[in-house]
Amino acid sequence: MKTSYKYLLMAAALGLAACQQESEDKVDTAQAAAAQEAESVKDQAEEKAEQPAKEVKVSSRIDEHSYGNLNEVQLQHLDLDLTVNFEEKELQGHVDISFKRLKDDVTRLDLDTRDIDIEKSQIWSNDTWQDTTFELAEKDPVLGSKLSIALDDKTTKVRVFYNTQPQASGLQWLTPEQTAGKEHPFVYSQAQAIHARSFIPIQDSPSVRVTYNANLKTPKELLAVMSAFNEPDTELDGDYHFEMPQAIPPYLIALGVGHLEFKPMSDRTGVYAEPSLLDASVAEFEDTEEMVKVTEEMYGPYRWGRYDLLILPPSFPFGGMENPRLSFITPTVIAGDKSLVNLIAHELAHSWSGNLVTNATWRDFWLNEGFTSYVENRIMEELYGEKRAVMEKALAVQDLRHEVKELPKHYTVLNVNLEGNDPDDAFSGVPYVKGQMFLVYLEKKFGRDVFDEFLVDYFNNHAFQSLTTQEFEKYLKENLLDKHPGVVSMEQVTTWLHEPMLPEMMPNPTSDAFTTINSETQSWLADEARLDDLGTDEWTVHEWLHFINNLPEDLAQERMKQLDETFGLTDSTNNEIAHAWLLLSLKAGYDAVMPRLETYLVSIGRRKLIVPLYKQLMETEEGAVFAKRVYDIARAGYHPLAQGTLDEIVNK
Repeated sequence: MKTSYKYLLMAAALGLAACQQESEDKVDTAQAAAAQEAESVKDQAEEKAEQPAKEVKVSSRIDEHSYGNLNEVQLQHLDLDLTVNFEEKELQGHVDISFKRLKDDVTRLDLDTRDIDIEKSQIWSNDTWQDTTFELAEKDPVLGSKLSIALDDKTTKVRVFYNTQPQASGLQWLTPEQTAGKEHPFVYSQAQAIHARSFIPIQDSPSVRVTYNANLKTPKELLAVMSAFNEPDTELDGDYHFEMPQAIPPYLIALGVGHLEFKPMSDRTGVYAEPSLLDASVAEFEDTEEMVKVTEEMYGPYRWGRYDLLILPPSFPFGGMENPRLSFITPTVIAGDKSLVNLIAHELAHSWSGNLVTNATWRDFWLNEGFTSYVENRIMEELYGEKRAVMEKALAVQDLRHEVKELPKHYTVLNVNLEGNDPDDAFSGVPYVKGQMFLVYLEKKFGRDVFDEFLVDYFNNHAFQSLTTQEFEKYLKENLLDKHPGVVSMEQVTTWLHEPMLPEMMPNPTSDAFTTINSETQSWLADEARLDDLGTDEWTVHEWLHFINNLPEDLAQERMKQLDETFGLTDSTNNEIAHAWLLLSLKAGYDAVMPRLETYLVSIGRRKLIVPLYKQLMETEEGAVFAKRVYDIARAGYHPLAQGTLDEIVNK
């Protein structure tokens, strides 16, 4: 998911029109090379991947966002057999669910579903499939419908025949016109937080971990990929098989089907993308293998075999999603200069924090994203230097400080109470950046060497497990605080994890480059310097963002015009810079950006970039008219998650 919250991760992009201008050269040479090494790649991947996962610990945890009878049965494995039907916008077929009985008197298997049509259910009994009864409850607007399947005394496997509905929240069906190539349809999944239940009947809780196999049938001209082992040289035949031997939570089960081609970046990394995006993507993300290596050096082996990227259409609502073995990536990070590859570092970091060690419930989401944001920044520091890493931390903290002023107070708690709420509503910068700063605080208190040793042990001791914040607190106390007494108290930990807002002890990263920009900007605003004196020729994306984000919101029109004419900000092809400028322009009433704003809102669907703009438009009567008109045009191209958010903003 989930990345980013996913939409707070740094990103930028060439616009859709620019993407379409990329070379459409085929990758026959690369595919031939991949074919020659396919067997060795697979052997290497499987040797690393087939490490047995630790059995998920059974506890009395209750997941308020699942109907599953989690304390009576333990799901273990799925076998999916599905046909991808673009005409009807549905997945159709069945799933076999293998489970372990935790109690002798279990009479039913309770699963989560949402907008799924159930045809029939069966149990495996006496070496044959036998029909059994099922009950599908009324739909709850957040949780969906509980599916209860009757069991006999001994069965440990059920089969459910079903098809998804076109409005499934975890799937987006794109017409050819909504893709880069304009010739073929596309479908992809986004299961975080509780959207797996919209395309698989399952116990949709992050405390559940399953292995899975899958067969997907598609139109023959399209390629299917999943969060499993993907053969780099797979032939287009419309019948694809996948295996995921490590146990993962349901929100990490993912699929994508479209006009995709593959190009390797190393023997274990590569890119799947539409042809017009492939070469630009490989050039942008060619450092991925080095990212894997430096992370292994810091935190232990990469345990998932291959690490590939799937570049999705611009409608993808997040920056990225950490689906294991195959991170899903927005094209808005193809900036042409590697300035936004921290997003790749973030999704890769999930291979240790989130995918390997997972939050047990969505109350514990910070355990995924706080750790991952910390590891991401360490990767960036190792590869690109401390200066860049500090700038990225400083920008993130600036955004967080602004955001917590707008959030409901209870959503600023790391171990957040989500009772009665959709977990999607709690996606914010808090679990990401406040969580990251908690770990930065611990690193500074105990020293990097000590804290790194703690993290390595933490990842190893909880590999392929899901845990709660309370279980983490116990482990932290026993394995860090008690071993180094007098450094950090449990009272301080409690403040970080259970108190709202931002603690006074939170680190406040500062960048010398930003300090210089602040000084020069104040001189310009005071008419003591010219724009030419700012030295922008050497600025990175991070410096541009800091500059724009810290300009006065009531900047005079003549100064806005001067900035625009000097730097061409309205026409920026970097979508992060464009976002910052468009938002400032709306606040300052600089109407010259309105044509560009309309193009921007129609061409991309990433929530982090579009939601703040719609919110700002709705602040004025004239802006609301503009927002409603543009949203009527753009809505069909947005993902259901983005539609749900924006319906509340624009159509309230």
